[in-house]
Amino acid sequence: MQVRYWAHELQFRHPFTISKGTKTHQPTLVVELEIGNWRGYGEAPAISYYQVTLENLVETLEKNRAAIERFAFTDPERFWHFLHHLIPGNPFLICALDMAGWDLYAKRKGIPLYQAWGGTGNTGPLTDFTIGMDTPERMLFKMQERPWPVYKIKVGSPEDISMLEKLRAHTTVPFRVDANAGWDFETAVQLIPKLSALGVELVEQPLAKENWEEMERLKSISCLPLFADESCVFEKDVATCASCFDGINIKLTKCGGITPARRMIKQARALGLKIMLGSMNESTIGSAAIGHLKEWVDFLDMDGPLLLAEDLSSGISYQEGIVKLPSQAGLGVIYAGLQKNEQ
Repeated sequence: MQVRYWAHELQFRHPFTISKGTKTHQPTLVVELEIGNWRGYGEAPAISYYQVTLENLVETLEKNRAAIERFAFTDPERFWHFLHHLIPGNPFLICALDMAGWDLYAKRKGIPLYQAWGGTGNTGPLTDFTIGMDTPERMLFKMQERPWPVYKIKVGSPEDISMLEKLRAHTTVPFRVDANAGWDFETAVQLIPKLSALGVELVEQPLAKENWEEMERLKSISCLPLFADESCVFEKDVATCASCFDGINIKLTKCGGITPARRMIKQARALGLKIMLGSMNESTIGSAAIGHLKEWVDFLDMDGPLLLAEDLSSGISYQEGIVKLPSQAGLGVIYAGLQKNEQ
């Protein structure tokens, strides 16, 4: 097996702001695994608030490249366990390699990846479109620029309610609100009933990720479903979230790839939790990996390619919230390097 990789800085259509900060570009690493005539692709975005940079992704990959290339690849789950022990504590890089492994696996079988799990690729929830924090006027402009059946609104400022009122005056579609751990308990208690009155259907990560005691209290009184994001990173977190949240947001990049994400879906179902698949501004490569899992979840947030002014591949398409997966084998994406995103 041969390993190759490419680093990119992808420009956003608009500066993207959440409660943790603003960025104009998304750094990301593309990996390729080659065996014979088959090539599999994966992606790892670098996220500063998780202390992940392109430099440390590349450094770790180079350090372990020879060991990875010696691995006798047969199936992705075995490959993931190998990576999990080879590069512990680096789920972002494991995720990219795991995606590439699944892409390679399905290509060698000559089937789209979802078929490897018994799926059809034709069902699944609509994806939302994210409106990053900004002035109310700019947020309204972004919303009107992209008419969509459901919006995810980033919040975390004292003007959250007045901003949402302004947006609500121009659309009747559902809103989802993501606080990115930006509220305290009292703020959440005060805001959630107002959000419900404004047509918000769920709230993501209202409190700090380690604030389990107050999250459990908040869940017991909340009139809206509460979803864990920062509080649910790895498989071990799913059970802990069951008493404090109504659902979880699984992000492939954070949990370490498709392999653990599938186990988290199964575990969440057994615990009665609703499931969202989330993104971290991946290009079409990483987003395709998310999309192949969509028919097994309740909510979808895979709008990365729509937020970016530049993309790295073609394959998936979007139409009014519907994600159409390619029929080609594997992930079905074609890596073409940096290109303008015309969606």
